[in-house]
Amino acid sequence: MSDNARDTFDAIILGAGAAGMMAAGVAGQRGRRVLLVDHNRTPGAKIVISGGGRCNFTNIGTAPDRFLSANPHFVRSALGRYTPADFIGLVEAHGIAWHEKTLGQLFCDGSARQIVAMLGVECEKASAQGGAVEFALGQPITDVDHADGLFRVALGARSVIAAHLVVATGGPSIPKMGATGFAYEVARRFGLKVVEPRPALVPLTLGQDETLFRTLSGVATEVVARAGATGFREAALFTHRGLSGPAILQVSSYWRHGDAIALDLLPTLSPGWLRSAKRDHPRTTLRRALAAHLPDRLAEALADRLALSTELANTPDRALDAAEAQLAAWSFRPNGTEGFAKAEVTVGGVSTADLNQRDMQARRVPGLHFIGEAVDLTGWLGGYNFQWAWASGWAAGQAL
Repeated sequence: MSDNARDTFDAIILGAGAAGMMAAGVAGQRGRRVLLVDHNRTPGAKIVISGGGRCNFTNIGTAPDRFLSANPHFVRSALGRYTPADFIGLVEAHGIAWHEKTLGQLFCDGSARQIVAMLGVECEKASAQGGAVEFALGQPITDVDHADGLFRVALGARSVIAAHLVVATGGPSIPKMGATGFAYEVARRFGLKVVEPRPALVPLTLGQDETLFRTLSGVATEVVARAGATGFREAALFTHRGLSGPAILQVSSYWRHGDAIALDLLPTLSPGWLRSAKRDHPRTTLRRALAAHLPDRLAEALADRLALSTELANTPDRALDAAEAQLAAWSFRPNGTEGFAKAEVTVGGVSTADLNQRDMQARRVPGLHFIGEAVDLTGWLGGYNFQWAWASGWAAGQAL
């Protein structure tokens, strides 16, 4: 094979993560010759560390309203054509055992590496269909160009060309794994808009004035966390820097700097519970009443802050009502987040206004596709972002 033929492909996919590997396997099995490029020396680096090493690979509750985007309807086409049931079928066809945790989250029984291996096998199947998926790993991309209907990508001294270029390099979250804003650079180079990227599914930090929460490092409790009208009922974890845990990570995607977060610290209790406690246990104190439902350290801190130290029998009902109202919507203002270094995903990215929702192709640049986290489309915690990776990768792979 001549060098020219060796370096010419039907499609070049940048990024051998979840979306990129999915697109490569789908396109390869359609008889296409694909080059899958990644600066990491092994594929699926973020898959391997996901879900505590067991990969929360999808969520059976996947629906468009579980995603954030400037255009919340953009996600419908891809999700409707490649569903969680489709991916579960693929997982089961490869003999990978899985289980459901809470809230529709599906995990491998074994290792996340099984998902990476599965995607690798799907890429290998291309040869049986007259296609091929070639991996170019550990290859930094030094240039991307477009002329005469072809994309040219420089990989060090090697130059490769294809009619289709798929950008699946994700966003800047988890930079220690090599994540960058490369996808945004490519988008801007070709005239596509980029919605301001910011950390999402990320712990929130607190200033010195939030002494209540900063003294409770290591304490966890179930809450409803709200940012504006959006709320999530899951666990919150107090840390030495602020707040984390699933409820906080979820609400962080909706939080903007300067906004307040409200916590319902006792979501299992009905209104009027403190008056009932006063009637049933008049000699108890607020601290002891709280300790019946909350970790001791948190109960003590809240009781001290509310400054109700007398027995409930000696506390006016209006004071109990006021305390109950504050406990149901305890407001605080984070001073920031722990940034892209600790963010699981990125909110924002390549504008969906510039992409076709059916094939993820740039409207004004034929052959240029953006998939996965590179796009302004971000899911909730719990497998939603993986399902978007599979669905967007499948959609692009079908179009190559």
